[in-house]
Amino acid sequence: MVEVVAHRGASEDAPEHTLAAYRRAVDLGADAVEADVRLTADGSLVCVHDRRVDRTSDGRGPVSVMELADLAELDFGSWKGTLPPDRLDPDRRTVLTLDTLLGYLVDCGRPVELAVETKHPTRYAGLVERRLVEVLDRYGWAHPRLGRRVPVRVMSFSWLSLRRMRQLAPSVPAVYLMERVPLRFRDGTLPVHVGIAGPSIDVVREHPRYVHRVHRAGGRVHVWTVDEPADVALCLDLGVDAIITNRPDDVLARLGRGGPGPRT
Repeated sequence: MVEVVAHRGASEDAPEHTLAAYRRAVDLGADAVEADVRLTADGSLVCVHDRRVDRTSDGRGPVSVMELADLAELDFGSWKGTLPPDRLDPDRRTVLTLDTLLGYLVDCGRPVELAVETKHPTRYAGLVERRLVEVLDRYGWAHPRLGRRVPVRVMSFSWLSLRRMRQLAPSVPAVYLMERVPLRFRDGTLPVHVGIAGPSIDVVREHPRYVHRVHRAGGRVHVWTVDEPADVALCLDLGVDAIITNRPDDVLARLGRGGPGPRT
């Protein structure tokens, strides 16, 4: 069965990377959620996609030069809706730490997997992966007991990031994200110890046979970011293993697995 992954939470419905977006994804029935992580100046991993906070908050500047307390003062939600900040749900506008997201997923009442994307390049280089492993380890997800499958995977466009994760936490599955497929991997093979290809929907549209090549080589395929009905249909026809989408409700409905409630 294809896995439906809510990209940055249910980010069509709620401000991306806020706890409200992840609550919505869980309520809708998403199988997994995706989160980008960046390291703050004081060593906290926060769920923010861009290098700077300008697009998704009322502040300005790079995440890497701010401390968590600085980010906590910003409004990460009002850009998405028309309600004044004092009437917004705090979970809809407060910066979200990876630790808080993990705590929510553990306690949300059903199994929900997590795909964590490490953002590179960054001034902190390998410290990102070390902090990530420390956070995952608090939940028993970095070094599981033999035979236990962890509900988390790490994704990156950076092969160096995935190699660091392999060294630090070899049991955590890795997804190699690609805007275009490097020549040496066009036969469907992947870097050493990477089992999942993460091509963009543009790659899949232009080279649909790539999905078959990865499967033939023993890998899995997780496609991003799949929002349009025709693209969803294509992914289903090709038999991809996971669809990463801003619109999990639409994809779940297409699969006959729709969750409750209209968009908010």
